[in-house]
Amino acid sequence: MTSEQVRHRPPRALAQPRELVIVCAPLRSNVNLSRIARAAGCCAVSPIIATGRPMKLDPEIARDASSSVELVCRRSLTPVLKDLRQQGYQLVGLEQTTDSQDLHHYAFPRRTALVIGNERSGIPDEALAVLDETIEIPVWGLPYSYNAATATCMALYEYCRQWPDG
Repeated sequence: MTSEQVRHRPPRALAQPRELVIVCAPLRSNVNLSRIARAAGCCAVSPIIATGRPMKLDPEIARDASSSVELVCRRSLTPVLKDLRQQGYQLVGLEQTTDSQDLHHYAFPRRTALVIGNERSGIPDEALAVLDETIEIPVWGLPYSYNAATATCMALYEYCRQWPDG
């Protein structure tokens, strides 16, 4: 053990860029979007497509991610999903449904569009109908689900665990 510890390490280099896009249903909170951006930056994931009303990243929370994460704002979720499917992305919703798969047992396709639902109402029904698959994170207590930013962080980490080199 050395006498001096290094506090921060530089980011790991990826062999190739990640083929993961985060798509957010209209969110209620810029804070959640900023926390998602911060986690995306740590995972070298860009862009984030935010749908609904135009949103801005909270500069205090997301300043570290702002140079590496592109935020794209679009008016409507379903057309964005259809466009991503045409680009070859697998549309994976982070949502509890009767058909959702447990995140612990899910194998992410390399080219994934991860769809995040609204903090209260989840992914709208018309968008759910377009998705290829839904995944959920099991909970053991109340409330019944993690908040949007926390769940996104967990899913991002699992994707990166499965695809560590990009």
